[in-house]
Amino acid sequence: MGKNSKVYSAGGSAYRKFSMRDNLAYAAGDLGCNMSFALKGTMAIFWTQFMQMDSILYAGLFLVCQIWDAINDPLIGSIVDADRRKYKRNKFLAYIWLGSLGLLVAGALCFVPLPNAPAMAKNIIFVCGYVLWDAFYTVANVPYGSLLSLISDEPGDRASLSAWRSVGSLVGQMATMALLPLLIYDESNNIVGIRVFAAALVMGVLGFLAFQFMIRNTVIRVESNVKVSEEKRKFNVLKAVGNFLKNRPAVGATLAAMGMFLGMQGATAANTVMWQSYFHNVQISGLVSMFAMIPIILFTPLARKMVVKYGKKEIATVGAVFSLIACGLMVVLPITPNMQGIALWVICQLINSLGMGIYSTVSWSMMGDAIDYNEWKHGNREEGTTYSLHSFFRKLAQGMGPSLALVFMASLGYVEANGGNQTYDVALRMRYLVAVLYLASAALQFIGLALVYNLDKKTLNKMEAELKERRGQE
Repeated sequence: MGKNSKVYSAGGSAYRKFSMRDNLAYAAGDLGCNMSFALKGTMAIFWTQFMQMDSILYAGLFLVCQIWDAINDPLIGSIVDADRRKYKRNKFLAYIWLGSLGLLVAGALCFVPLPNAPAMAKNIIFVCGYVLWDAFYTVANVPYGSLLSLISDEPGDRASLSAWRSVGSLVGQMATMALLPLLIYDESNNIVGIRVFAAALVMGVLGFLAFQFMIRNTVIRVESNVKVSEEKRKFNVLKAVGNFLKNRPAVGATLAAMGMFLGMQGATAANTVMWQSYFHNVQISGLVSMFAMIPIILFTPLARKMVVKYGKKEIATVGAVFSLIACGLMVVLPITPNMQGIALWVICQLINSLGMGIYSTVSWSMMGDAIDYNEWKHGNREEGTTYSLHSFFRKLAQGMGPSLALVFMASLGYVEANGGNQTYDVALRMRYLVAVLYLASAALQFIGLALVYNLDKKTLNKMEAELKERRGQE
């Protein structure tokens, strides 16, 4: 296909061949997603410090919203799959356009700066704003993920799209990590509500423009009905969960992903308070986080060769070991509240980031292998149920992590009203809490990848060979 000047759909229509234009367009889609998603990590600080919401109350409300978020993905996904209407170009692009339009302002609704509003009004504003934002985000994000298989049916093209999606994500994360702390915190390390609200509006516009670039430059080369006809059986929750729990690679990959989100998402609020009150320089925290992502960028081009030579499970497990060592050092090293301590913290973050980067480059591919494993062992693939349950548990971890962390923070003396001026004892506890959360995250990743996930290189090759032979006989 790649050697021809044109490619043809199943209906005989001619389209331009796959090119870098497709890669850039798909990368822009994840950039648009990240423009909206980036401020999510700021919610806990905004609502507990600026809006003066009780930390335990916020933790409970956020967890409820996140459980809805976990359920929301398969619900909206099934609505999109069931849609049989005719669209001018493609239904996935139509849903992405609708979602991007809503995200223009939906993100800002999570940061309406009304600190003097009645307590019940704040609760309603938070829940309604989050639910509305999450709905539009899911409407854009779920079809965006499904779109990859419709842009091309060539394995090499799909691998290229997946890699460039990671590039779009990294660009969005690094830009927001570096700039947001400089923009939304004042000289006293306190968050400024109106600045967060304005930043959310600007990021909504930038995200919308990125989505429009993607929509205008995306060519659908695979018929949509191939995608939506995959799974038509009635969804049985108990049976699906039972099959999922018997799929050892799926459980291992899900444990690793949950570990990553429980620790990294959970540590976000405590990490901000640590930079506010322990290092007394929250404005550079974004630059440090951005700098820590350099190992991920450096490793990404090497990932394909490393997988071929050593295997996915093998390199992901090595990555988990790197993270485990780095996070253990965060706990035991004398990280003092000065430049020497910051330097030690950054070094540990670089090593931890390398470990997570190694795992993240192969994480979705490992889930693909887990689906093949189900076919190999039990005779059916169950893509839809496996992916939806994997996504469900990931979303639960994204909610449980921040909620549990806020409970720990409150029990360790964190006072919302003090903002970025916590006492030294509390600031020191936040420094250790962040390190312990990171360590727990790395430990769960190691357990999932090294002890539960069982598709090493040798087993994977055997499985692929037997499946190829089995399919050839059908």
